[in-house]
Amino acid sequence: MVFNSYTFIAFFIIMLILHNLPFSWKVKKINLLLASYVFYAAWNPPFILLLWLSTVVDYFVGRALYTQENKHKRKLLLVLSLIGNLGMLCFFKYGTFLLDNFTHLVNLFGMNFHPAKPNIILPAGISFYTFTTLCYTIDMYKKKSEPVKKLLDFSLFVTFFPHLVAGPIVRPPQLVPQFETERKASQQQLMQGLLLVSLGLFMKVVLADSMLAPTANDIFGPGAPLKTLDAWTGVLAFSGQIFCDFAGYSTCAIGVALCLGFVLPHNFLYPYAAIGFSDFWRRWHITLSAWLRDYLYIPLGGNRNGKIRTYMNLMITMLLGGLWHGANWTFVVWGALHGAYLWGEKIIQDLRKKPVLASMHGVPSAEVGVLGTIPKEFKEKTFRNFIYAMITFFFINVTWVFFRSPDFHSAWQLLTSMFSSVPKAEAYLTTLSIIKVMVIIVFIVAFHWMMRNTKVLTVAEKMPWWLLGIAWSVLLILLIWSQESSSSFIYFQF
Repeated sequence: MVFNSYTFIAFFIIMLILHNLPFSWKVKKINLLLASYVFYAAWNPPFILLLWLSTVVDYFVGRALYTQENKHKRKLLLVLSLIGNLGMLCFFKYGTFLLDNFTHLVNLFGMNFHPAKPNIILPAGISFYTFTTLCYTIDMYKKKSEPVKKLLDFSLFVTFFPHLVAGPIVRPPQLVPQFETERKASQQQLMQGLLLVSLGLFMKVVLADSMLAPTANDIFGPGAPLKTLDAWTGVLAFSGQIFCDFAGYSTCAIGVALCLGFVLPHNFLYPYAAIGFSDFWRRWHITLSAWLRDYLYIPLGGNRNGKIRTYMNLMITMLLGGLWHGANWTFVVWGALHGAYLWGEKIIQDLRKKPVLASMHGVPSAEVGVLGTIPKEFKEKTFRNFIYAMITFFFINVTWVFFRSPDFHSAWQLLTSMFSSVPKAEAYLTTLSIIKVMVIIVFIVAFHWMMRNTKVLTVAEKMPWWLLGIAWSVLLILLIWSQESSSSFIYFQF
């Protein structure tokens, strides 16, 4: 079930009605849990068993980790939890990838090894709910917070349908306390939630699917030499598509939760207005960036053991962050490019004696990404910073080539078309398609720059009611006109 479908609209209306009926809070939570299972079962019902297994195991392992005093037993419990969670993730998401690479490796040494292709179906959102449960067991091991008292609350924390399949990646302190007492949206929360849902669907259906996806598919599809303008237009189209698709989902998720009286963490903060690559990761997929920082980068040593170790830890984090997105070496290269960008940024900052790497400890999650705090000079909207932002946006677009391309040959061919004049290159796009994409991208970048230090709801609260009504009506009209399909969100495959 996807947010941009009539089925979900009916489902959501039913949930709003049930959630506002005079039931006990326990009954309402059971309704939410059952609804979350129904929401997930719409893709493939048997995979609910994986959710149940992950939920039950981590609930009891988490309690044992918190109460167990024997250090060796605690480590054993943590290892068992890691093996269970990461083992399922590796099998379903990386099983075929690992087998293909092993087959290729042994055949290089002269062995004639050709196993049958496994028919493994990837469960929707397995990367997201695995990271959600992992952070709980790791926190219990470190005793950062108390264990969840009730299995019902923990089950709802893991499977709460707004964030279940594509985030935001939530942590127990962010959501579990909200299940302890009755939650019901106020009139203001309901209106804000509906506005966010409308905005998120507009980003997904109108901008990502209707306006940008066709052009991106045309350019990334043929695998033939392209004219430079066509190549850049296609990459920019995908740049806008993936933002509008993923940020659209996160905006819908936050809005849906708010309509029910719950608050989810923000996941995007106008990333195409980022000034530098560390700033980009403070603004793009914020909950994943914070997760990688707290559960991978810092445990590896962070920036505490000298420059060489800092660079190594940073690259390992970005490589694994790239692999998290998909079982393909192109995603690893995508992560490596971001790691290289951050290296270069760190070197330049060190030469200018303006260190970017801040201490990772005691810094609020909202203020940091993989690296550290936001420098004061980068918070100002000056012309110089705008130029820096456009340079950052340029290099980010290069990384999207590897993210979207199915293989290295296609990626290299597209990069060649972007940065050189290729003989016998074909023109795939019409002038109208090019103009359409350029106008939308300019609009997105300009909007990000204007909004980089604020939030949509803050601006909406300051707008006159009649102006907000007109803007909201335009969103809905364009959404209705564009609702031709109910395609899945891109990040469902991750």
